[in-house]
Amino acid sequence: MRGIVVSVGTHGHPIGPIERRLIELGFVAGEEVRVVAETRPGRDPFVVRIGQTLLALRRCETQSIWVEPIDG
Repeated sequence: MRGIVVSVGTHGHPIGPIERRLIELGFVAGEEVRVVAETRPGRDPFVVRIGQTLLALRRCETQSIWVEPIDG
């Protein structure tokens, strides 16, 4: 699964420390993100590629990343 980052943060709320760190790691508008692997059974954490960087993230850390899916 892959997509393009639209934004990080929740509309109307200030950016918190987790959102700030995600932006520092490369989650900025227009960047492609791809889910590379998921663990089972809980699927947490999962591995994503943002740019040339691989990261293991927990789902709770990604709740404020808004992504538009890319077909294919």
